[in-house]
Amino acid sequence: MSFHAIHKQWLDKHLMERKGDSKRRLEQGHGHAEKLFLENVWLPAFHELDGLVPEYEIADFRDGIRYLDFAYIKNGVQLAVEIDGFRSHATETSRWQFSDSLMRQNHLVLDGWKLLRFSYDYIKEKPRMCQQLLQQFMGRSLIGRKQETSAERFLQLEVIRYAIHSQLHIRPSDVIRLLKIDKRNAQKLLHSMVNKQLLLPAGKGTQRVRCYKLNPQQLELISHEL
Repeated sequence: MSFHAIHKQWLDKHLMERKGDSKRRLEQGHGHAEKLFLENVWLPAFHELDGLVPEYEIADFRDGIRYLDFAYIKNGVQLAVEIDGFRSHATETSRWQFSDSLMRQNHLVLDGWKLLRFSYDYIKEKPRMCQQLLQQFMGRSLIGRKQETSAERFLQLEVIRYAIHSQLHIRPSDVIRLLKIDKRNAQKLLHSMVNKQLLLPAGKGTQRVRCYKLNPQQLELISHEL
């Protein structure tokens, strides 16, 4: 299924759920930069748009309404994603508008949101870096949950790709470096992969596993995902 088909299906679903100003905002606000973010960053990173809401409406700290470019609300994660084009605050935004923007961001954090911001230039020219940042965020937020998520699955595949490329045993330090997650989450991810038989303990240690190897039988079953 092409990106355009996936995007149209996803957008049509959200348009059908909207009315009034919310629907008009989605029709007008979801433009080229937002579509490019989905095509270059989100979809390659997670292979689906499930849980991602465009032009998400929230109450403003001044008792009004504002819209987030995207909101990901799933599996206990509440992430706001904003896409920023290049502009000079000195020429296009007044000092009070700039201050107001910062205060709005502060209130998002107080309301329990995590916030990631991406520039149009990075989305266009350095999408892989943007993908990795999202993967790292999801890894820290979702690793170890009882129900596996698409984000965690992607992290597992990243570890497998790394092991195939390096042709070496995998250590927690490799996963920490690769995914930019802490030691605890790296060990959780590796243990989860062992439980799913994606990895097997390697090395001579019997009491404490220090490194892992790919399970060739499972590798054949998931080769279509790599």
